[in-house]
Amino acid sequence: MKKINLLIAFLLTSILTFSQASLAEIDGPEGKVQLKIQLPRDYEANADTMYPVIVVLDGDYLFNPIAGIVDYYSYWDEMPDAIVVGIKQLETKENDFLCDDLNGLPDGTGAAFFEFVTLELFNFLDNNYRTVPFRIIAGHGESANFLNFYLFQEKPFFNGYISLSPSFTPKMEVRLKEQLEATENDIFYTLATAEDDRKKSKNSIASLHGQLKTISNELFHYNYNYFPKKSHYELVAHSIPSAIENIFEKYKPISKREYKEEILGYDEGTAYDYLVKKYETIETLYGIEKQIRLNDFNAAEAAIKKNEDWEALELLGKLAKKEYPETMLGLYYIAQFYENTEEPKKAMKAYQNAFTMEPIGRLTKDDMLHYADMIKADFGY
Repeated sequence: MKKINLLIAFLLTSILTFSQASLAEIDGPEGKVQLKIQLPRDYEANADTMYPVIVVLDGDYLFNPIAGIVDYYSYWDEMPDAIVVGIKQLETKENDFLCDDLNGLPDGTGAAFFEFVTLELFNFLDNNYRTVPFRIIAGHGESANFLNFYLFQEKPFFNGYISLSPSFTPKMEVRLKEQLEATENDIFYTLATAEDDRKKSKNSIASLHGQLKTISNELFHYNYNYFPKKSHYELVAHSIPSAIENIFEKYKPISKREYKEEILGYDEGTAYDYLVKKYETIETLYGIEKQIRLNDFNAAEAAIKKNEDWEALELLGKLAKKEYPETMLGLYYIAQFYENTEEPKKAMKAYQNAFTMEPIGRLTKDDMLHYADMIKADFGY
């Protein structure tokens, strides 16, 4: 276990050397608010790309673990590149999270901070950075409780909530159950505790979990983490990867599991239809126009061939020509379609045309020439 913890620490420090954070300062409800901002590695190079925003409360210590995991996961395309914003609150958190003792709602300076996040902070971010309206908020302890208040807006301001060992104010558990049960928006919610968590927090979190796990609303995407032999502070490093995976599950490249369990037996159409729907979902859910990965084209191709959905292979070819117009991928699929629908002359011509295009992935010019020559030899063209 010590080795695992050392690996996590090494990973986080190594990642942050590649994606350095900058500092900013904006006007807040009680003076200047200091921010720590990490932009994606290729932010400057990709001038037309827009990004989700992850707000980290208690940014003095919680920013680095989250920023590190975000950089790592986005590097491997397990999540989109994102802008991470930490709010430094070491000296102000008592006022920032102030709530009424009776009704448990933000009060005074707490109410002012609540509005600051949705108004001043995001006015600054949206005006100075390329953002999409898919937003995540994370907190720990008192801040993990406070972030829940954004769920109680008519349309919740954030889409993803990472609540690490929250210390609940009065009535929070009841309000959360009611709100999440009735949500009409996709909400991604992580709740985390540990065996050696603070006793009061652990008991109330367990009680809340018992209620949330019964919610059947398909728009509520729930992720609960309980870590044996971990403390209130240790659970943070273990929870963050799980939370990110929950939020961006639909974004990930097609895995072997997804291929076997979802694509092969897709009952709403062909593997081509599955692929199109997957990327429509990415755009609708996360606000991101994502080029279809070559990995996912390969998965759809394999499923189409296994199921012998040859018409879908032609459609896949047309889609590939749109996504990778300079490459041979689209013509290769169309040639395969012709081969399997008994039109060898058209298949040979498509392979020959593909020979003039750029190689991609496993496909080479030699392959295209070889396939064309095989047809020529078989049919004497």
